[in-house]
Amino acid sequence: MHIRPATTTAELLAAAHLYDAEPRPAWAARFLAADGHLMLIAYEDGVPAGFVSGIGTLHPDKGTEMCLYELSVAEAYRRRGIGRALTGRGLARSAHGSMRGAPHRRPGRRRQDDGGLGGARPVAGGGDRPRDRRGRLPRPGPPAPG
Repeated sequence: MHIRPATTTAELLAAAHLYDAEPRPAWAARFLAADGHLMLIAYEDGVPAGFVSGIGTLHPDKGTEMCLYELSVAEAYRRRGIGRALTGRGLARSAHGSMRGAPHRRPGRRRQDDGGLGGARPVAGGGDRPRDRRGRLPRPGPPAPG
């Protein structure tokens, strides 16, 4: 499997079988021209097997973040880890600032002097909540006595 960002209209149109509807060339070109838009396509033997798309957005209290918008894996390629690889790569690109038009910072690192504009970070739930040593969110437990 090879994953790479879509950079041409032809690449977006070649993945038509993965979309909900037939793509429009003009919309594909606008997608590529828009700052903060990202589409990663996974290829198996040169064939588009899946994609993930995301949009960088500026949030008033979190700065620039990437929202994963859509994930699709062709039925013939499911249960092979392609979706997991695509979402992981999308979050990594966001966290390391390789989304066009989006400033960046590493996840979990927030500078107090950046005015909240420190850059992209993954948003897969949990935000800045404390995590265990493996980076997982704590499981909800019974309420503390009080």
